[in-house]
Amino acid sequence: MFARKILVVEDEKIIASNIRKSLQKLGYSVSETTKSGEEAIKKVAETLPHLVLIDICLAGEIDGVNVADIIQNHFHVPVVYLTEYSEYKTLYENQLSEPFSYIVKPFIESDLHFAIEMALYKHQSKKILYEEKQRLAAIINSMSSAVIVTYANGCIQMMNPTAEIITGWKESEAFGKDLVEVVNLVDKDVGEKIENLAANVIKTGEILDFPENCILITKDGKEIAIGDKIAPIRDRNGNITGAVLVFQDITKRKQTEAQLIRNAFYDGLTALPNRVLFLDRLRQTIERSKRRSDYYFAVLFLDLDGFKDINDRFGHGIGDDFLVAIARRLESCLRGGDTVARFGGDEFTVLLEDIKDITDATNVAKRIQESLRSPLYVNGYELSTTASIGIAWNFSNYEEPATLLRDADIAMYRAKRQGKATYAIFS
Repeated sequence: MFARKILVVEDEKIIASNIRKSLQKLGYSVSETTKSGEEAIKKVAETLPHLVLIDICLAGEIDGVNVADIIQNHFHVPVVYLTEYSEYKTLYENQLSEPFSYIVKPFIESDLHFAIEMALYKHQSKKILYEEKQRLAAIINSMSSAVIVTYANGCIQMMNPTAEIITGWKESEAFGKDLVEVVNLVDKDVGEKIENLAANVIKTGEILDFPENCILITKDGKEIAIGDKIAPIRDRNGNITGAVLVFQDITKRKQTEAQLIRNAFYDGLTALPNRVLFLDRLRQTIERSKRRSDYYFAVLFLDLDGFKDINDRFGHGIGDDFLVAIARRLESCLRGGDTVARFGGDEFTVLLEDIKDITDATNVAKRIQESLRSPLYVNGYELSTTASIGIAWNFSNYEEPATLLRDADIAMYRAKRQGKATYAIFS
């Protein structure tokens, strides 16, 4: 094993010589000694010793404490102080009395050897810990997810660059602040502020997911949908020392999910509810009517009269635009709580909830037919149509949506046979 280099900084020549001999006897390499702080700094820069043994009270412009500070902070070389017992108070005044960081003169070789080995061991341990922290920091900083670490009191300890970007806060600004001040969360569903999730995790010791519809209010007031987890941080003894939040901006994912839901439940052309969503709402309405004996509802089944002629004469592009205009016209005839859906082609359905009797349904049918009498202007063309409407209502205590729709469809065909542009009630 190679001999570790030690630089001795001692302004008393005899003492320096004795220390050098002792170190060499102990197996260390001491090529030379220095007597001033300025020269010590220069030698450290040139030779990069493994350790510096320095008198705390050097003669010259820079004392031992300042020299040691430069050596440790700029060259990352461990230092052991040499001090007289009378100078011992200097260590306390400068808060340098860390165990194994000094040795009091006069000393025996075994004490010197122990102090040096412990200083080297501590330095190596700190170096390994520092490198591990640097490696961990590099990993955290390279993550595409935001990472925020808190102390046990819920205040912020560190943030990675992604967290800075998402929250709008710099780590230097956020350090030491309460988490809720920087990570301002709101439940989008109820509009209420979300409590300090880190404090909850620290208290329970359990990993938590961010609430489903969690919105982060950034420093400049923007709203960002975020999601992922918060976990407790434990030391080697299992004690909770803080919490770590790992989250992502899931705005695009939420938009994609919303689009998928829209594609599944809404008509791509008219943006009206489609067959699937209409049947689901009708099923809920049937269940609601079972719980209330005075709850009435009706379904209108509409088929446009002569739509095929419009398609054949003007083309499917104009036909599609015409259907969109019809959808808006139908919406204008209904109450806010009613549902109009496109069932396919030129067929539409309407769900009228909480009506008094069948008269309410026939009045809506008349309103729709009156509205359709006004021509629609589509891409420069003046177009008009009428509708045959079948009506079924829950006087017969329907159990299944399909049965109700079947009866409304039967009534619609009866209206067609009666000469179109009219309505018929299933009986």
